Amino acid sequence: MKSAVVQLPGLNRDRDMIAALTRISGKAPVTIWQTETDIPDVDLIVIPGGFSYGDYLRCGAIAARMPVMQAIREKADKGVKVLGVCNGFQILVEAGMLPGALMRNSSLKFVCREVKLEVVNSDTEFTRAYDKGQIIRSPVAHHDGNYFVEPEQLKSLEDKGQVVFRYADGTNPNGSLNDIAGIINAQGNVLGMMPHPENLIEAAHGGNDGRGIFASALGVIAA
Repeated sequence: MKSAVVQLPGLNRDRDMIAALTRISGKAPVTIWQTETDIPDVDLIVIPGGFSYGDYLRCGAIAARMPVMQAIREKADKGVKVLGVCNGFQILVEAGMLPGALMRNSSLKFVCREVKLEVVNSDTEFTRAYDKGQIIRSPVAHHDGNYFVEPEQLKSLEDKGQVVFRYADGTNPNGSLNDIAGIINAQGNVLGMMPHPENLIEAAHGGNDGRGIFASALGVIAA
């Protein structure tokens, strides 16, 4: 499967994401700049983490209004898989591609550490390599990861299986509602998550718990 990584001013995890996708699929992803509107045919588009446009206004608010995001929305509407990690998740929310809001961490401090995640829904394009209820490890590094959504929307997300990852074993680093760490859209092809699975895919990272997300999305479950 072919993949692409979006590059925006201020993002700093694009090279980590490119390395992860290349190692797992055996093919280097194409890179897409912020002003591009003609995205090549790919199966997966990834918006990596960082601090797009310095996180001015709100995290992801400026990036969400770049020309490339309209092109990504059109691709997603046609069924192309889209993964947003950390700032990428914030951008997807600001672009209206995922519901809710990502607010300042409840501690009001930047948090950088490892957490545990429960795989709440293993029946998605991004989680088929895992078992439902499986606990995996993942690093986090963010200042605005406190996920919030109105009660009616929260119930809908939970009832429809759109909560994909939840912070487990008391490791919630930001106060996120219902310990939510990652959600998927109703169509099932756009996933946003705050943790960084690309930084835990091989022994050199101290483990490979994050590998399953990319193996699932790229169709290489046995990798």
